[in-house]
Amino acid sequence: MDRVWLVVMGVSGCGKSSLGAALATALGLPLIEGDDHHPPANVQKMSHGIALTDADRAGWLATLGRALADSPKGAVLTCSALKRIYREQLRAAAPGLRFVFMAIERAQSERRVAARAGAGEHMFPASLVANQFATLESPVGEPGVLAVDATLPLGKAVAQAMAWLAAETK
Repeated sequence: MDRVWLVVMGVSGCGKSSLGAALATALGLPLIEGDDHHPPANVQKMSHGIALTDADRAGWLATLGRALADSPKGAVLTCSALKRIYREQLRAAAPGLRFVFMAIERAQSERRVAARAGAGEHMFPASLVANQFATLESPVGEPGVLAVDATLPLGKAVAQAMAWLAAETK
């Protein structure tokens, strides 16, 4: 495959990090974990159950765009990318950028987020899941987007994404 820039996107709890890491390994590309690039103010807001605004996300998205642009051989980025304007900002930084949208029902997302928050594994509380669903503008129908059922076993999701990428990069 030629250079691949890929964003694994969706609401919190959809499995972005797991699929992103697996795809980065399969593709031999660096993984950019979007959550690792939030400024401290964003982390503090989220950990206190305060939803991020477009203004809060602007600098974060610019940072992620630079990280993609600084990966000339390609990269896999995990990022919620909830709105089309966010995806367009990332596309501008990495022409040819593709997205794998992890589609999940709200109840399933809430269960997953509550489980990992309860285990102390993540900064994002389940109380913010509703806001993410309210903010989400589905990317289905946009060019360069594959929707994957977030409840699929990881191996099946990886296989589906890899087959799609192979077809997309012919």
